[in-house]
Amino acid sequence: MPESFLHTLAKLTPESAWDWFVGAPLQIVIIVLGAIILRWLLLRSIGRVVRVTLAKSDARRSQEPGRVGRAGNALAAAAGIDRERHRQRTLTMGSLLRSSVTFVVALVTILTVLSTLGFDLAPLLATAGVGGVALGFGAQSLVKDFLSGIFMILEDQYGVGDVVDTGEAIGTVEEVSLRVTRLRDGSGVVWYIRNGEIVRIGNKSQGWSTAIVDLPVSYAENIERAVAVIRTVVSQMDQDPAFQDRLLEEPNVVGVESITGNVVTIRVIAKTAPEQQYGVSREIRERVKTAFDEHGIKAPVMTAFGATGGTP
Repeated sequence: MPESFLHTLAKLTPESAWDWFVGAPLQIVIIVLGAIILRWLLLRSIGRVVRVTLAKSDARRSQEPGRVGRAGNALAAAAGIDRERHRQRTLTMGSLLRSSVTFVVALVTILTVLSTLGFDLAPLLATAGVGGVALGFGAQSLVKDFLSGIFMILEDQYGVGDVVDTGEAIGTVEEVSLRVTRLRDGSGVVWYIRNGEIVRIGNKSQGWSTAIVDLPVSYAENIERAVAVIRTVVSQMDQDPAFQDRLLEEPNVVGVESITGNVVTIRVIAKTAPEQQYGVSREIRERVKTAFDEHGIKAPVMTAFGATGGTP
């Protein structure tokens, strides 16, 4: 403690105790009480903002026009409008703001109390400044990770359960923190990726996906008949209850994509729910193959050298 403060304590008498108390001690009490009240008001304001944000989000989602049917519901959930997803993101930012407010108020209160007690803050602040610069150089990557994590959460770039491509790894997100994102790839390997090192994100779970299916038929076949069979297959598939939540609309048979040798390739494009394009593609190929067999539509014949030939 500074000598002036210790000297004052040594000279205290019962008569001068009150005069001393209404000085620095009373100021410290007022400062601490003011800090407590300020922190309470700020935390209350943050909580109010969080509640209002959640209420507005719920109201907007309930009144969102045009989001009816299977496609609307799938797109609404996949595009980040889902209430639980938005709720978790808002609560995370509210928690971060509350922690920041508590830290700043506590730091300012401690410095003010030390100044009231007579401490010379100039050397302390100078030392803290030099230490802060040194720490900043040493921990700049950590700060970068935290800032990137904050913006990722604010912008809702991805969330738990999304399939993302970070450039280094492709997998399903299992955890998102302010510093590290954890995801698991298709082989079961868990990747820990620092948020500051992620320069691009490809989210395969937002919005919708596209299944592109190329179906080869023999050059000798009637293309119009083959296309008609494929359209019948995809129409029946679209009406199948098992695919009501996977297909957002009836697959589109766009026509002949290419002609190579004895192979005519007919392309089908299907708009699906996120991450459902692979299963839809397999199902289309299986059903079309069965339909081709029923209608006698032949596939290209493979020669012994792997090329396509005109005769068996």
